[in-house]
Amino acid sequence: MRVAAAIPAYEAAPSVGDVVARTRRHLAEVLVVDDGSRDGTGAAALAAGARVLTHPENRGKGAALRTAFEDLFARGCEAVVTLDADGQHLPEQIPRLLDAAAGGAQLVLGTRDHRFAAMNSVRRASNTLSSWAISVLAGERFRDVQTGFRLYRRDLVEALGFPETGFEAESAIVVRAARRGFALAVVPIELGFADGRCTSHYRPVADSLRIAGAVIRARLEAAR
Repeated sequence: MRVAAAIPAYEAAPSVGDVVARTRRHLAEVLVVDDGSRDGTGAAALAAGARVLTHPENRGKGAALRTAFEDLFARGCEAVVTLDADGQHLPEQIPRLLDAAAGGAQLVLGTRDHRFAAMNSVRRASNTLSSWAISVLAGERFRDVQTGFRLYRRDLVEALGFPETGFEAESAIVVRAARRGFALAVVPIELGFADGRCTSHYRPVADSLRIAGAVIRARLEAAR
């Protein structure tokens, strides 16, 4: 199975080069989508050996991932591992996702719930509550739906699409996949650091509302 890595990146110049270099030890093809950064993120990724696509303005994480999927699947990749550019996701954990995909999973979630206790109390509560609510809509129990460390099979993305532009895209596709009967797997992963508040561009109120709307729409789509 031909697998590539996709790293959506926004204002991540200090960290993205190291993430790219370490990812390339596990996957030969690494694509960084520079989502409108102004700090040299794209140049740092390119210097570390990634291929770089650039959005002229910030479009959101979902839009960056969609750009990566369209590019990599058009090039013949059968699966894509996604990880963040800030260093929280350890590239050394990629083999765990690959093993789960080799077992037949079409969407693999690298989950962090065993590290929730090390997170800020607000972030821990947000992750726990959102994972519970999304699990209800998905009809399947997930303890960490918001993780961005994942493996997507091409057939899943092509069947379900990836329409949302922000952080909500990752939650909505879990609901769609579970309700449509795709094979999902959960793999506990270790982290570079447990609490990503300092490096995350997540807006607690606005993005939580977007996630709520997106997963409800995804559930209603599945009911039709």
